[in-house]
Amino acid sequence: MRNQIEFEVYGNYALFTDPLSKIGGEKFSYQIPTYQAIKGIVESIYWKPTLIWYVDEVRIMNPIQTESKGIRPIEYSGGNTLAYYTYLKDVKYQVRVHFEFNPYREDLAHDRNEHKHHQISKRAVQAGGRRDIFLGARECQGYVEPCIFGEGKGFYDEVPELDFGVMVHGISYPDETGRTERETRLWRAKMERGVVRFIRPENCPFVRQTGSGAAKPFDSDTMQSVDDLYEECFPNGGE
Repeated sequence: MRNQIEFEVYGNYALFTDPLSKIGGEKFSYQIPTYQAIKGIVESIYWKPTLIWYVDEVRIMNPIQTESKGIRPIEYSGGNTLAYYTYLKDVKYQVRVHFEFNPYREDLAHDRNEHKHHQISKRAVQAGGRRDIFLGARECQGYVEPCIFGEGKGFYDEVPELDFGVMVHGISYPDETGRTERETRLWRAKMERGVVRFIRPENCPFVRQTGSGAAKPFDSDTMQSVDDLYEECFPNGGE
């Protein structure tokens, strides 16, 4: 597929929070990452508002196991409370994604250069990402390395199918839909021989409006070219 990149992301812990577990003030992780969590990781590797990243496949490499920890989260009213968070432990995923240009960003049409963005994103994977990588939550540090999707032995390679039921797919924001509504998407997730194949956001069968907003416009006041910035920093060409 065009504009596709592949990488491996891993870490000691991950927390892809099931929203149902937040009702009691505690958090319990989904067994597999959500589409939105993987998309967030990809956007930490490389992102510009010109692009929309689409998650194609995720391969679960390590056995799914959990660990609970006693946490003292800060309360909005002040002070701390006590809670148990249940994390995934020792996670590793192979990821395959691709980007498409955002059709609702006509203000950035001049930046639609496939080759440029594809090459930058591949270099960003080699460098481990442009920003810090988190596996679902800020306290779960992740690490990115390039890989060839499908190489190596995965724990679930011989398991024909596992069904995880209905779970959150992701969130649709106005800048990627052209609508003013913010929507939460759900789907029925399953894993086949260790691989979760995500459907596209527009194909999710369950969508609920959860807010509203507007896309941030980009113009000469909010963007600056690298060449102009270089000239400001080095007016004499670096001499």
